[in-house]
Amino acid sequence: MNQEVIAKRYASALFQIALEQGKLDRIEEDVRAVRQALAENGEFLSLLSYPKLSLDQKKALIREAFAGVSTPVQNTLLLLLERHRFGLVPELAEQFLTLANDARGIAKAVAYSARPLTDEERQALSDVFAKKVGKQTLHIENIVDPELIGGVKLRIGNRIYDGSVSGQLERIRRQLIG
Repeated sequence: MNQEVIAKRYASALFQIALEQGKLDRIEEDVRAVRQALAENGEFLSLLSYPKLSLDQKKALIREAFAGVSTPVQNTLLLLLERHRFGLVPELAEQFLTLANDARGIAKAVAYSARPLTDEERQALSDVFAKKVGKQTLHIENIVDPELIGGVKLRIGNRIYDGSVSGQLERIRRQLIG
């Protein structure tokens, strides 16, 4: 089975627990912390796959390393370890954060621009495009791409809104050729 599908199932279960317990904010914070800790300490994942450590020793490592996280998150980590799927944690975290954002009416977007966008420009993009995709707000990551010449290209999920000068020039070129 596809790793993304498996991670999504675990994320969905954790999300349901977070909603039932009314702890969505806390669990989201914990998931972000776990994701960051694993990203910064790649050796930890290697240690958990070390065959000479017993399952109980590995569980003790997880309990110690993630003692500050909520019980549902810690139990999810232990369950993934037992089922030899601990490597799914980064993908599970992404899936969980997507579910949490969807529940709040938030979408992630990437804005490509020729220069860094100001906070006002980001807010204006968020206000205009959030309504177009049926969300309350957009969290916009800005990537500077000097090849755009000017304007903005915005990617929200699998949709792309191209208002860049280079995009307009390309459309004109295609019209002239066709």
